[in-house]
Amino acid sequence: MVQFSDIASELERQAIELPSWAFGNSGTRFKVFGTPGTPRTPEEKIADAAQVNKYTGLAPKVALHIPWDKVENYSALRSYANDLGVDLGTVNSNTFQDEAYKFGSLTSSDKATRQKAIDHHLECIDIMHLTGSQDLKIWLADGTNYPGQGDIRSRQDWLAESLSTIYDALGESQRLVLEYKFFEPAFYHTDVPDWGTSYAHVSALGDRAFVCLDTGHHAPGTNIEFIVAQLLRLGKLGSFDFNSRFYADDDLIVGAADPFQLFRILFEVVRGGGYAVDSPVAFMLDQCHNVEEKIVGQMRSVLNVQEMTARALLVDRAALLAAQNENDVLGANGILMDAFYTDVRPSLASWRESRGLPGDPIAAFKASGYQEQIVAERVGGAQASWGA
Repeated sequence: MVQFSDIASELERQAIELPSWAFGNSGTRFKVFGTPGTPRTPEEKIADAAQVNKYTGLAPKVALHIPWDKVENYSALRSYANDLGVDLGTVNSNTFQDEAYKFGSLTSSDKATRQKAIDHHLECIDIMHLTGSQDLKIWLADGTNYPGQGDIRSRQDWLAESLSTIYDALGESQRLVLEYKFFEPAFYHTDVPDWGTSYAHVSALGDRAFVCLDTGHHAPGTNIEFIVAQLLRLGKLGSFDFNSRFYADDDLIVGAADPFQLFRILFEVVRGGGYAVDSPVAFMLDQCHNVEEKIVGQMRSVLNVQEMTARALLVDRAALLAAQNENDVLGANGILMDAFYTDVRPSLASWRESRGLPGDPIAAFKASGYQEQIVAERVGGAQASWGA
């Protein structure tokens, strides 16, 4: 039986990148809801993200979204983040809010539009040099709504050509991670709808191109842990975007819909070496808080990931493998379930306190007065949201 003391040292290296846009206003397809204290600048987003790391010790990086987080001086932004105890992480491109991309960006039938989208990614790479970012993450809204609207094969060819141009511009220590989503906003076909399509493209690019797996981007009933295991086996799982979905959309707090699924995913991460010291897998949240508090929502998510990681590490893998090899169906299932049902929250609270962190990070943050402070100070100006 694996004990918490056996895994405590492994929890030390857990790091979960936060998305800057999670701290801005969000909402539904019908309305973006504003809240008092919402950041108005990239600096204020980073300041809020630093609070999550301050109280949890789990979030040392903040991902940027371009153009939402455009500034005149990225070196200064990097220094600002460092002064708050965090680094700047993944740079996320945006080819879904420009009028030119109505019928596609990297897959557009118009060469000038494709070049515009490529140039945007080259700009993102320039920003990465200034921020020290390792990963360029690409998610495309490209696709079609009706049969015959576009040539499916040609769009894949244009995508391959576009990605190759972007990949060749990367620095030696930089990576390209290609995200997939099976639908939305394209409803007939999406140009990168699944892990297989993403894998095919990044495999053709080279050793520094990987798949980004967003846990909310799958059809109901999809065995996501199988995809995790397969991509780890193939050496092409580059990063996670952790969130939840219930019916079709995503971006809810990770673990909210199915904590057991999150546990199963993280077990395959551990089993496949994705949590090892030299693992290339980057862990990040991708969420938009509609009705909940933004800073607390991010805290809840990173703590959920930490909790399920601890449970995954508690699986007696030697006993599990023995039971699997003996085809002991219920025995093997029982070993997995024993770890899942273990309440690690008291042990994690004590472990945090031993590292100088609050046992209850959310309670400590709420008692700090920071939320009341930013509500009082952030008056006037334009609040950050999906578009800024």
